[in-house]
Amino acid sequence: MRFLLDQFMDHLILERGLSENTRTAYSHDLDQFLHAMTRRGRKSIQEVQRRDIVDFLMEGKQRGLTTPTLARRLVAIKVFFRYLNQEGLLAANVADAMDSPRLWKVLPATLSLEEVDRLLQMPDTSKVTGLRDRAILETLYATGLRVSELTSLRLDGLHFDADYIRCVGKGDKERVVPIGQRAQAAVEAWLEHGRPQFARGGAERAVFLSRLGRPLARSTVWRHIHAYAREAGIRKTISPHTLRHSFASHLLAHGASLRTIQEMLGHADIATTQIYTHVDQERLQTVHQRYHPRA
Repeated sequence: MRFLLDQFMDHLILERGLSENTRTAYSHDLDQFLHAMTRRGRKSIQEVQRRDIVDFLMEGKQRGLTTPTLARRLVAIKVFFRYLNQEGLLAANVADAMDSPRLWKVLPATLSLEEVDRLLQMPDTSKVTGLRDRAILETLYATGLRVSELTSLRLDGLHFDADYIRCVGKGDKERVVPIGQRAQAAVEAWLEHGRPQFARGGAERAVFLSRLGRPLARSTVWRHIHAYAREAGIRKTISPHTLRHSFASHLLAHGASLRTIQEMLGHADIATTQIYTHVDQERLQTVHQRYHPRA
């Protein structure tokens, strides 16, 4: 595979007339790609499958590479494979039909367990807003709720005696989601010591309120989570949806079935839930490479 890359770089210099910066970027990206394929046990470029390319890009995303960098990597791979196919050096071009915008949809950003722990510790629970924000973070991670589902969560949707909450998702579909003891404790602390200070006459039934006693806006939740992530030293660009992705990928990594995760997330089609299998495959590959004697 190294020889093919050298041949391709000669082609870029002699026939394509690309700038030196572009050639350098292609060389670096493809060198990283071929090293990844070698680690996966691919002995020739003929053995590389579309899933290998997706996983390679996903690993980069997990390391915090930006979307433009990932897009550049995909372009380099597509140009390389197209060249090999046209020269008769590659029987089938598995990269030809890959489309960047669609690809990013199957590569959700997630947090590691250690990053989640750091994030959840950020709110200052000696303050009313800290009590609320800790409860929000714990709830998002414990349940995988969408931020719109969180902000519309009502007091009568909390059923802590049975360890679940009832929320309204897309299409006004109601679903039941389990919630763990840590998240329950954080919400109860907010309800007892924080929420009464923001409530105005007790008429508003939303669980999470602003200082004005109104249901919390989605943009406010996003802004606070972004700020807490920076404080926690998390360099990834995250949003409330990142906690939803982390909830699902961590469940899968610890043995939960896709069907169970689908139900908890409120996905109408299990194909939507299957994006998390890419995340779990990276974990399995890492474990295999680390512990298998002949990896």
